[in-house]
Amino acid sequence: MQDWVIVLVKDFASAKQRLGPALDPRERRSLARRNARRAINAAAAGSHRLVVAGSDEVAALAAKLGAEHIVEPRQEGQNTAAMRGIRRAVDQGAEAVLLLSSDLPFVTRRSVQRLLSKSAAAVNLHFGGDSLALFQHDAETRNVRFVVHHATEMALDLDEPDDLERLRRAV
Repeated sequence: MQDWVIVLVKDFASAKQRLGPALDPRERRSLARRNARRAINAAAAGSHRLVVAGSDEVAALAAKLGAEHIVEPRQEGQNTAAMRGIRRAVDQGAEAVLLLSSDLPFVTRRSVQRLLSKSAAAVNLHFGGDSLALFQHDAETRNVRFVVHHATEMALDLDEPDDLERLRRAV
């Protein structure tokens, strides 16, 4: 099966803005780059990986790691970036697509493999506030079984300063 893992990676300079109270711009950039590298490597669990890059710098990292990439012409948010990636994957023959955030500091190739083996449903994109409830509602509306996949490697999403403290305690 042609399963594509699409990694959404913002420009490192503009990533992790909500962590501003806890990290200076250099630290945020370094964290975003480290997380992106980890997610791109984990995406190799799929038969094909694609990085939707928020900058040429991100695209260069993707290329260095052997991943196909497209550079966003402008930053328009996660949903737009995801649609760009999905369109590319479908145009290239994808049968299934997994969107992977680059904000997961513990994600592994194995955790992505486990998720791919349990996934088989299509829903619309609802990134942003209260996204889990929106994804669930969309699935239920389409009569698609909605399941929350629990994986320690994917449980921490670095967005807020409190998330950094959870990361520090975990390592």
